Amino acid sequence: MSFFEALWLGIVQGLTEFFPVSSSGHLVLFETILGVHGEDGLVFEVAVHVATLVAIVAFYRKRVADLVVGILRGNGDAWRYTGELGVGTLPAVVVGLGAKDLIEQQFSSPILVGGLLLVTGGIVWTTRATSQRATAAEPSWLGALAIGFAQAFAILPGISRSGSTVAMALALGVAPRKAAEFSCRLGVIAVTGAAVLTLSDLGTASPETMSAVMTGAIASLVTGLFAIWLFVRMLATHTFHWFAFWAWGAGVVFLGWQLL
Repeated sequence: MSFFEALWLGIVQGLTEFFPVSSSGHLVLFETILGVHGEDGLVFEVAVHVATLVAIVAFYRKRVADLVVGILRGNGDAWRYTGELGVGTLPAVVVGLGAKDLIEQQFSSPILVGGLLLVTGGIVWTTRATSQRATAAEPSWLGALAIGFAQAFAILPGISRSGSTVAMALALGVAPRKAAEFSCRLGVIAVTGAAVLTLSDLGTASPETMSAVMTGAIASLVTGLFAIWLFVRMLATHTFHWFAFWAWGAGVVFLGWQLL
């Protein structure tokens, strides 16, 4: 992977991690278009995801700090919210550990990715009807579990994690900004877990791979900060569903390109 390929893929990851159009799906699409393949693909993808994790922590730094302080002080609300995050994480942990090899195989199927992008568009379009009547500050325990199942479904490349979890949260009545915050905090846990699972792969990565990983991670961090700001803004202005056209367009174009 060249410097410019890593830079471009990092930018794609940073922009699409928070936009509900599937960052993993777009990485597969652009890796296919650029002809970038190899055994380090998963390591690179996890690295750029970790960079966007840093973007989440930076963007929500005050709220993350408040939650940590609340936990240390034994605040009941902070502990309940943390418990809901834990419940929301369980489905992805079970699926991620139980089907790790099967999931990795799906990243080499561009046609599947194109089809699942169409599904993502449908999921995001549902927020058009739910975002304006959602007012709750956080999900219930069962709601957190439902959001967790949406996140587990989004392990598939082409299904947007942010789109699925936010759509589910809005459908359950969680207010748009609070849905974004819960989704992002779930993302911190999910990406951290994925990074831990690939730590052993980093030890065998070549210097060229590590250089590409660093380039992509920096690009992903910078663009991710912009993307998360726009992501929250579009939720607040009830225009989040516009991203459905992006997902549909990307899916149709790529499926057509693959089939023809």
